[in-house]
Amino acid sequence: MKVHHLSCATLCPVGARFLSGQGGLLATTKLVAHCLLIESGDELVLVDTGFGTGDVANPGRLGQPFRAAVRPRPQLADTALHQIEAMGLDPSDVRHIVVTHLDLDHAGGLGDFPNAAVHVFAPELAAALSPPWTERQRYVAGQWAHGPHWAEHAVAGERWFGFDSVRLLDQLDVEIALVPLVGHSIGHAGVAVNAGAHWMLHCGDAYFHHLEMANPHSCPVGLRAFQNIVGHDAKARRANQERLRELVRRRGDEVRLFCAHSTVELAREQARASS
Repeated sequence: MKVHHLSCATLCPVGARFLSGQGGLLATTKLVAHCLLIESGDELVLVDTGFGTGDVANPGRLGQPFRAAVRPRPQLADTALHQIEAMGLDPSDVRHIVVTHLDLDHAGGLGDFPNAAVHVFAPELAAALSPPWTERQRYVAGQWAHGPHWAEHAVAGERWFGFDSVRLLDQLDVEIALVPLVGHSIGHAGVAVNAGAHWMLHCGDAYFHHLEMANPHSCPVGLRAFQNIVGHDAKARRANQERLRELVRRRGDEVRLFCAHSTVELAREQARASS
């Protein structure tokens, strides 16, 4: 089993001082879409997809509010499809995709792997397919117009370090679990992967800044405001953030956390994977 850490989107919002804590007030900063590619035998598993070739061909489908706020830069080189090909792997071997949630910057590449089963927490799938009016901006139906093979999951009593969880893909030689962390979206979840010496928890958008798990007040003011603006349930999101901090405090030697958009965490995990 091998895990690759990919960035499958480039976001360049203005306001570096407020969003990263460094740089000028009107300077741009960079956010990524941290995705995982897991090699397990002759099968590949993706965790999130970032933007896909459909977003590159038609960036307008991402919507003007999103494009104005975070200034995405969809490009073919960033897509999971092209990165997999560049590794000399066959994209058709991507048999499973596990999504933290279905926001447009996490699910854009679904259409590049039309034969993959897409594993998702059931409340998230229900919201994405029939969104309440308050949630419509976050989902782009065109990203799943190809008709994915949805595999929706509900919690059923399984536990992962004290969290509800759903164990996935028992047929593979890697342990993967969907860990509900609702708040950012209706059915947001983390994805836990057993890397042998430790577990990795892809926290999706449960938090945004690399220092946030050590100190909630370390998140720059603009990024904190952005989380509140785009979040579905701020109270649930903050409660789950505190549970994640407690996990780090008590079991940090066994579990390594990272979120979807931090360039610092992406670089750290890529360096660890290559060492």
